[in-house]
Amino acid sequence: MLLATVKGDVHDIGKNIVGVVLQCNNFEVIDLGVMVPWQDILKAAREHDADMIGLSGLITPSLDEMVTVATEMERAGMTVPLLIGGATTSRVHTALRIAPAYSGPTLHVVDASRAVGVATALTSDTGRVPLVEETAAIYASIRAERALGKTALVSLADARANAQRLEFTPVAPARPGLTHIAHWPARDLVPYIDWTPFFRAWELAGTFPAILDDPVVGESARALWADAQAMLARIVEEEWLAPRAICGFWPARRDGDDILVTSNGQEHRIPFLRQQVAKREGRPNQCLADFVAEEGDWIGGFAVTAGDAPERLAAFRAANDDYSDILLKALADRFAEALAEALHERVRRELWGHAPGEALTPEQLIREEYRGIRPAPGYPACPDHSLKPMLFDLLGARSALGMDLTSSFAMTPAASVSGFYFAHPEAAYFGVARIGRDQLADYARRRGVSLEQAEAWLRPNLEG
Repeated sequence: MLLATVKGDVHDIGKNIVGVVLQCNNFEVIDLGVMVPWQDILKAAREHDADMIGLSGLITPSLDEMVTVATEMERAGMTVPLLIGGATTSRVHTALRIAPAYSGPTLHVVDASRAVGVATALTSDTGRVPLVEETAAIYASIRAERALGKTALVSLADARANAQRLEFTPVAPARPGLTHIAHWPARDLVPYIDWTPFFRAWELAGTFPAILDDPVVGESARALWADAQAMLARIVEEEWLAPRAICGFWPARRDGDDILVTSNGQEHRIPFLRQQVAKREGRPNQCLADFVAEEGDWIGGFAVTAGDAPERLAAFRAANDDYSDILLKALADRFAEALAEALHERVRRELWGHAPGEALTPEQLIREEYRGIRPAPGYPACPDHSLKPMLFDLLGARSALGMDLTSSFAMTPAASVSGFYFAHPEAAYFGVARIGRDQLADYARRRGVSLEQAEAWLRPNLEG
């Protein structure tokens, strides 16, 4: 089995777990690592005479890169099974976009627990044909159903006419401009860690702390929890990670579906997308721009990273300690998210100061029982990853934090988070979902790019 995280993507926790599970079940695994272009994948598959190729990715641009790999495998006349996995992948996307590009077997594998069964069937004389044929039939059915059952879209003009109407009382930040925090002690972040996603990263389903007593996965969860606490203590005491952050607040005003942000005497246009799915009466077609006043307001942004502990990870790799490698990366992700949570709390109470009397428990923070939101580019309310360079430039995140972006806008170090701050009391998360070709053309015009470039950025929102 050949495994690779596709070009532009730096996330490999899930892929690494799959590799370990397969190796424990006597499969030979060749792991090409992260940021692997299609040329290297095909070359390695030939050199190693791979029986299967497994592709992984976390960010939505990776979906397009997987289509590219499938297309090039077809062009090369390959016939080996192509397995698709990762947080943003799905059976529907595989059926609609990847499988049609490759005539060989193409299968979405939902998690590591299924990988062994799928790989075993594909290498079996009796199991391969039924699995491949059943999967192909399911994917054909998905395509047929999707063609018949598309949710109706309204025109962009009608969606804008149904925008959310809010009243505004803007709150000026207590500390406008940039705030750079060069060192945030890891010890101080521990209370902000949300442990439920940690267990999900290891494909243990359940909510913390109840998962520790779960009748099905409780024993495994407790063992993992003990190992995580032991490593967490070393991370804190020995300063394996280097948490750091920057945030900023700028004058802003809404202009249609764009927000005009003033920084260093220059005005920057940040475009957002609007929901176009037909809504029942009384429900607006939302856009993040709706949360900023046309007459003048404020917007914030942030970037945080936990660092990547390169020396420690190198030591684990040198010792062939895959488990500790994965465990450290999973904990680094938790520290990055905890830092985003802790920073947002400081923003609300002090730096922006729109909720100075807030006093929430960690559980209330996890449930987001506070005023304001911090949507990240690439997530449902703000699905375009290509907004990250604008945000990084406003923040100076590259020079201040040593963060960077790949060609597909994945953040490095991998344990990093970035996004915008909106402080309106009614600001809430939502999903843009599918958009129409009219909004695609309008967005391309507002961004000053070709229709083809805008389509590449927004393709996941055009499908279906």
